[in-house]
Amino acid sequence: MCSGGQQETEQVVTTTAVVPKFSWFLPTGGDDERLGGASHGVRIGGNAATESDSGHRDASLEYLTRLAQTVDRLGFHAVLTPTGAHCEDAWLVTSALIAATTRLKFLVAFRPGAVEPVLSAQMVSTFQRLSGGRALLNVVVGGDDVEQRAYGDTLGKDDRYRRALEFLEIARGVGDGKPVSTSSEFYTVERPSGAGFSGYPPVPLPDVYVGGSSPAAIDVAAEQADVFLTWGEPPAQVADKIAHVKKAASAKGREIRGGIRIHVIARDTADEAWSVAENLISGLDDEIIARRQKALRGIASEGQRRMLDLHGGDRNNLLVGPNLWAGYGLVRGGAGTALVGSHAEVADRIREYQAVGIDEFIFSGYPHIEEAEHFGRGVLPLFESPVTP
Repeated sequence: MCSGGQQETEQVVTTTAVVPKFSWFLPTGGDDERLGGASHGVRIGGNAATESDSGHRDASLEYLTRLAQTVDRLGFHAVLTPTGAHCEDAWLVTSALIAATTRLKFLVAFRPGAVEPVLSAQMVSTFQRLSGGRALLNVVVGGDDVEQRAYGDTLGKDDRYRRALEFLEIARGVGDGKPVSTSSEFYTVERPSGAGFSGYPPVPLPDVYVGGSSPAAIDVAAEQADVFLTWGEPPAQVADKIAHVKKAASAKGREIRGGIRIHVIARDTADEAWSVAENLISGLDDEIIARRQKALRGIASEGQRRMLDLHGGDRNNLLVGPNLWAGYGLVRGGAGTALVGSHAEVADRIREYQAVGIDEFIFSGYPHIEEAEHFGRGVLPLFESPVTP
């Protein structure tokens, strides 16, 4: 189906001068041993038997703690914690994991429309003090209008991006200890002094990550983000997107780093990795795939559309680039592709993405603890150092 012609690479490409940052994903919607009816927090028909067939693991605090401690031990830079109706609240989960980890940073996804910017700045300030400065911020405007309305947010997507821009401007001002006085389209704030909260000094916002493929997303990233995130499209498509974002940021007198959110299946040999990939989707029947494809097509997200267009819902069309497999995207929304191959092959593909402007990689794999171990033992050692400050 997808492994034809894949051979294990005998030599690893020479390490590039800049070592990327490697992060992992925290499955707060639940984990699975195979893709199935409950993958990524989605219940297809609410069938408990389907969950059991996929080896479903609930997102309990005990399980998430084990995962966070695993990636902390392996030397990953951070863990991305998602936001949305399919998962647990990102701020609460990551706060519960601070004391269980020592060095790991928490890339907390949040939606600007759900919390006011001054309160968000206070939350960040508190998190930074409690964790010793281990917070990172992933701004998510929300790509599904139906889900947004379920949260009481009636703005359209372009308006949500404009609101996010105002949100970040206010939150940055508060974090920098500057007076903030604004009465704008979305927010009215009168904060005449730069005083901190509860007597504490203000804490500047940490690095901000913004993703998206629409012009509105790119505008916000160019104006306010430190890292622009893309899902795992083929390197040529990623190159075009990153170049566009960097040019837009440069026009505003800013620099921005590129990041990618993608899955991974890395093993000692290519044949072993592709066998794992095929087993991952072996429990999916045509009905489940068709239902999920229809639902995902209904989401008004340019990035989601681009993910779906890579394979068109065809399980015989999943090899969309060298070692780039789109099997996840048959049922899982968001990141739908994976790097699949030997440890050396995966490392080579990482360097190809580096060459087109990707500085940070946020990986995941099902099940997440075991896949993090494979990547940590087999791929991270092929780079000079897995973590940079």
